[in-house]
Amino acid sequence: MSVREWADLAAEAGLDAVDLSVLFFRDRERSDLTGVRRDIEAAGMHVAVLNTYPDFTHPAAGERERQFCRLQADIECAAELGAGMVRVTAGQAYPETGREQGIDWVLDGFRRSCETAGKCGVMLVYENHSQPGIWDYPDFSYSSDVFLDIAGELAGTGMQILFDTANPVSCGDDPLLMLRRVINRVACVHAADTRTEGSMDWVLIGTGSVPFIDIFCMLLENGYDGLVSIEEASRCGREGVERSAEYVRQAWQKACGIVESRTGRTSTKEGGE
Repeated sequence: MSVREWADLAAEAGLDAVDLSVLFFRDRERSDLTGVRRDIEAAGMHVAVLNTYPDFTHPAAGERERQFCRLQADIECAAELGAGMVRVTAGQAYPETGREQGIDWVLDGFRRSCETAGKCGVMLVYENHSQPGIWDYPDFSYSSDVFLDIAGELAGTGMQILFDTANPVSCGDDPLLMLRRVINRVACVHAADTRTEGSMDWVLIGTGSVPFIDIFCMLLENGYDGLVSIEEASRCGREGVERSAEYVRQAWQKACGIVESRTGRTSTKEGGE
């Protein structure tokens, strides 16, 4: 579907905004981006996050520099689209890339990119990612220990966290333990679900193994008031988006009630996108 159709679907599902991928764009001409932004805003939407795929763990220095330049262009693209955030990834888990060397390369790429993001008025958000279809290997920081090591080193850089609910579960990790370590830096949440623990088998949100109520309770108890983005990966089309959005709304409200009963405070937070 076109980006305008994507925005119309979001509006019809009662959402607040849309996330986009850089893969949606064949070119980056300013006039084309202006037209896309105009179409989205005509649907009553705006762009929340532009999802990018930097690969800072490639064993070749020349390729890592090319990835850096591409991310700079993606950040500028996000600014043209009016997106407040750019999702970034660490890179692929190449067999030749060792843990410490890979972490150093990722930190270098991220820190340099924060300068461009600051100039463009865009926030970079680092996701605990799994594996996009355009990659040959899983994310270098798919496992919680590597992700948390990198996230810890980024404190104070201005880079925040995009927390994906399903990726830790699909990797066999505890999402609550990971979330607790980064909770104060979470700027966006990807609500996604996987069928079983330790398996990357995306299903309709709310029908798999992700403990959404517990995750939402932890977010609310720590004052989270940001976006919750519906990552519908079950390939159920329009119905999947609508059913996922409704489930997340209901789960968020249930979590609000639980937190209120625990604390005695009334929450007005209704969740974001």
